[in-house]
Amino acid sequence: MATGLLALLDDIAALVKVSAASLDDVPTQVAKTTGKVSGIVIDDTAVTPKYVVGLDPSRELSIIFQIAKKSVINKLLILAPAALLLGFFAPWAITPILMLGGSYLCYEGYEKVHSMFSKHPEDHDQPTEGIETITPEELEKERVGSAVRTDLILSAEIMAIAYATVADKPLLNQIAVMVSVAVFITAAVYGFVGLIVKADDIGVHMAQDKFHPATQKIGRGIVKSMPHFLSFLGYVGTAAMLWVGAEIIAHGLPFLHHPLESLEHSLSGIPALAWVVKVVVLALGGVVLGFFIDKIVRLVRPLFKKG
Repeated sequence: MATGLLALLDDIAALVKVSAASLDDVPTQVAKTTGKVSGIVIDDTAVTPKYVVGLDPSRELSIIFQIAKKSVINKLLILAPAALLLGFFAPWAITPILMLGGSYLCYEGYEKVHSMFSKHPEDHDQPTEGIETITPEELEKERVGSAVRTDLILSAEIMAIAYATVADKPLLNQIAVMVSVAVFITAAVYGFVGLIVKADDIGVHMAQDKFHPATQKIGRGIVKSMPHFLSFLGYVGTAAMLWVGAEIIAHGLPFLHHPLESLEHSLSGIPALAWVVKVVVLALGGVVLGFFIDKIVRLVRPLFKKG
């Protein structure tokens, strides 16, 4: 009996060692996953600040916290379990779901590009009669809801990519990586968003007379540069949305993925150039795909309205 107990303890110790060795690889896998979803993270960071524009500045951080809280809950309690269940019962569905999300990103990216180059002066002459007014509280609730819906789509892509990265790993590893990615990315994105939306307040504070002239100059520079920075961030977010969406789709279609790999390999001697060329090609491909999706949506939408 003692021998059996010792053998059992040896088995438990071996299992613990294997689990520990497996978990030691989690930081590497988290870093790998974070790199793969960097485009989506950039887009999420670039999109979110617009949801607090025009609201009470004293409520900005509270609104961002509400969005971040719902984002991490969605990732941990809905999206991560859904990805694990799909991976166990229907692993074939992961790639189509990723490609569907990639198509949505291309469509959204194309809409943003189209709006940048489409001018509608007549929009400024629309009558204001009959426009419904809402309270600041209702507007805040509406903004938070809209931000959470957008974040849900981007978060679904993040968690699906995270699962695809560790699909061949033990279940404990998969859970550890997905939980780590969910918490780390949410904290990073919304922490940076909070810093962005309060940067002008920080600049105003630094520009006060009680500080050194050099500090005041930096503060005034921050205030002046923030509108330009937000515009630049919007462009970066749009580009990231297009390239990430197109890359997700290309990975799911071998006849697109192989030429893309060949192109990147042909420029492997200059890694920076290879990356830039790859991103430009993918972004342009995303615009083209988004254009066709937009046309399909415009054709189908009236059918739903009639129904």
